[in-house]
Amino acid sequence: MKLLLSLFVSVTILTSISFGLTIGQINGPRYLSPYAGQNVTGIRGIVTAKGPSGFFLRSVEEDLRSDASNSIYVFGSTFLRNITVGNLIALDATVAEYRSSTAYIYLTELTNARNLKILSSLNPVVPIAIGQNFATYPPAQQFSGFDNGDVLSIPNNSSQISVKNPVLDPTQYGLDFWESLSGELVSIQGLTAISKPNSFGDTWITGSWNVTGRNGRGGMTMTDRDSNPEAILIGAPLDGSDNPADIRLGDSLEDITGVVTQAFGFYRILPLTSLAVAGTKIPASVAPTTLLSNGTSCNQLSMGAYNVENLTPTSTILPSIAKHIVEYLKAPTIMFLQEIQDDNGAVNDGVVSANLTLTTLVNSIKAQSNITYAYATVNPVSNSDGGEPGGNIRVAYLYQPSRIRLHNANPGSSTDANAVSLGSDGIPELKYNPGRIDPLSAAWSASRKPLAAAWETLDGRNVFYTVNVHFGSKGGGSSIHGDLRTPVNGGVANRLMQANVTADFISQILALSPSAKIITAGDFNEFSFAPPLISFVSLSGLQELDEVAKTPVEERYTYLYDMNCQQLDHIFVSPSLAARPVGLEHIHVNTWASVQDQISDHDPSVALLDVCE
Repeated sequence: MKLLLSLFVSVTILTSISFGLTIGQINGPRYLSPYAGQNVTGIRGIVTAKGPSGFFLRSVEEDLRSDASNSIYVFGSTFLRNITVGNLIALDATVAEYRSSTAYIYLTELTNARNLKILSSLNPVVPIAIGQNFATYPPAQQFSGFDNGDVLSIPNNSSQISVKNPVLDPTQYGLDFWESLSGELVSIQGLTAISKPNSFGDTWITGSWNVTGRNGRGGMTMTDRDSNPEAILIGAPLDGSDNPADIRLGDSLEDITGVVTQAFGFYRILPLTSLAVAGTKIPASVAPTTLLSNGTSCNQLSMGAYNVENLTPTSTILPSIAKHIVEYLKAPTIMFLQEIQDDNGAVNDGVVSANLTLTTLVNSIKAQSNITYAYATVNPVSNSDGGEPGGNIRVAYLYQPSRIRLHNANPGSSTDANAVSLGSDGIPELKYNPGRIDPLSAAWSASRKPLAAAWETLDGRNVFYTVNVHFGSKGGGSSIHGDLRTPVNGGVANRLMQANVTADFISQILALSPSAKIITAGDFNEFSFAPPLISFVSLSGLQELDEVAKTPVEERYTYLYDMNCQQLDHIFVSPSLAARPVGLEHIHVNTWASVQDQISDHDPSVALLDVCE
């Protein structure tokens, strides 16, 4: 494990020597050992597990008065051939605190092991069973006492566990719970996969303990002030085998035994052997939407939103994106698309047009359904909107010209700032249709600009407005299991500015016409209960459609990240639309698929709205 790490950080080595300590005393009841950097002698314990770079040792003299772990990792391969599981051994070593990044929590371990003595063999090794009684349930809501009750509270990184070094409270805080078991051999029954495997084959799970946030698929949905600390990551098997790569959200897994450790920014269990799938959630795939437009009628108009993940004319996923729009979204009247790249993708040559990308997608949809879409977008300035260099991602609309059209079409340019005024007919008019919202604002540095548009039904009687968004990414964030508390929500300050600029534009439409019908949709890269979207709702006057449609909070997700089903993609509507019958469905065509079968990293959503005057 440690041989794969590139950066070594440790507590300064001291010269003192400590005699006759137990492993529990070495760990201590806090995150950092009181003996870090000291040489210790005569440490006794039973070998509970072996890995390629060290072994795990459990004390034979457990301290039941403390929450300190009675097990520890002994780093180094010197004695691996000499020992077997069940050996009672004694050794001298140095206590170290190790982490591969300053953003991670330290792992207390023994290094430079020497003077090994095998005292006996064939000693029983019984794992601690997590989840078999209330005393072994991980806490289900709070990660750390330094999070102010909310891992999304700001300011971020206002304290660090390595600095505060708190006394462990494993009954209250998830990180304290897993730290209190660091190095320990444990067993878990009743496993449910709550993520797909990452590129290293690691998968988040829950076991047979009480949880919060469980959705119908078996995943754990992130909700206000609850990001699911009861989950644990299952890492690389100690026997060198590989975990399955095709695990899907909600799969049931066979029971495991393994050791608890801290690596790459997360607490994890390293199983003795690989995970095995015991059963797959039924149905295996998601059903198509039931929300269909009613012909050309304005009272049942369907709208879809989809982040199509760096789509180019030659993307291998393009026919599948078209298939999703046709078969799963049932060809909504209008599609809000994000991450449309330019006509030659990530070739950094100044090309910004996406006409070929969008035409290729429109043609693929028509070939699969005989449905004709038109498109509307505004090209960015080259390399000004983030994403892959040269890719020039932007937001775009697809719409069915047999049902709706742009109201007084007048497209703006890359740098034209849209504006709102009251038209001669008494309804708000956009200066540019479609047009970008304040594209020169500092809020949009290296980020996509929202695209506002006004639409009308073909009889010209029903006008409504849309804003298509793709806010700044969460790049630069820190691990939810990390040293920094609260964890860094990467880009949150930029998203707050973006939310406010977008909300201000929308509020101008509502100020001119409180009954205006406005739909804002897309990839906000943020949660409804985080400061940027709290501010957006407050300033814009819009309501989240999930709230209007009364979607259960556990079913509000469009994305998988770490242990959480998350909602980064949202639809907001103005009060006049919220007061009418609405429909909303998140189509989990990607979050329910295996890694190999997913087309985008986001799920699309479909809304059904009444835009009639």
